[in-house]
Amino acid sequence: MAPISSPKAVLIDLAGVLHTGDDALPGAVRALDRLRASGLPLRFLTNTTRTPSNILFAKLQRMGFTLAASEIQTAALAARTLVRSRGLRPLWLIHPDIAEEMGESDANPDVVVLGDMGTHFTYPILNHAFRLLMQGVPLMAMARNRYFMEPEGLSLDMGAFVAGLEYSAGIKAEITGKPAPAFFAAALAELGVAAADAVLIGDDLSDDIGGAQAAGIPGILVRTGKFRAGDDQHPDIRPAAVYDDFAAAVAGLLS
Repeated sequence: MAPISSPKAVLIDLAGVLHTGDDALPGAVRALDRLRASGLPLRFLTNTTRTPSNILFAKLQRMGFTLAASEIQTAALAARTLVRSRGLRPLWLIHPDIAEEMGESDANPDVVVLGDMGTHFTYPILNHAFRLLMQGVPLMAMARNRYFMEPEGLSLDMGAFVAGLEYSAGIKAEITGKPAPAFFAAALAELGVAAADAVLIGDDLSDDIGGAQAAGIPGILVRTGKFRAGDDQHPDIRPAAVYDDFAAAVAGLLS
């Protein structure tokens, strides 16, 4: 494996690493500029499934980050790509904000696709999905994150609803975002870089670091966002490096 200090590409999580809500984290804008000036190819990987990719791009630009829309890879678009490539008829259970980006649900679905519906999760919606699953329709989920950081604190993420449907229907969901190996592989394929020659920077020990390392990509953990005390001492998932924040991680990579 290539040394952590000399990657050929950098994969970067967004929420909790570069920003929280609508605010850039301290030093993150300047650090990204420094990383980009190094010439390393970059990809931004996010499990956020409430915000359309074009709105997310504009939001990051308003915060001061320099990036291209094509550099952002979302779990929602990964789900859409997978559904279309397989010729599936989806029932989209998603936040209304991404409905236009994802497309129409089918009247006779052969797959249930779950995103983070936020406050739009209701019992009737989940029960409709449950009944389809009990009829043999498979479940695809954009992510299964446990929680995420908002300006006012940690918030429940969609993983609880994925786990609930899995438990009740006795099935396992296919995940399209992190930590699915295919999600990381898609980014590496676009960059033309081998897994061992890339590095990922993230705040989620399980889905960012664990997922990346399962795909052969060294993972750098930052102590921001959803990082919790003890994550850097986990007995099973050992990050390749741990830094206080994104700026420190970039400084370490480029030193």
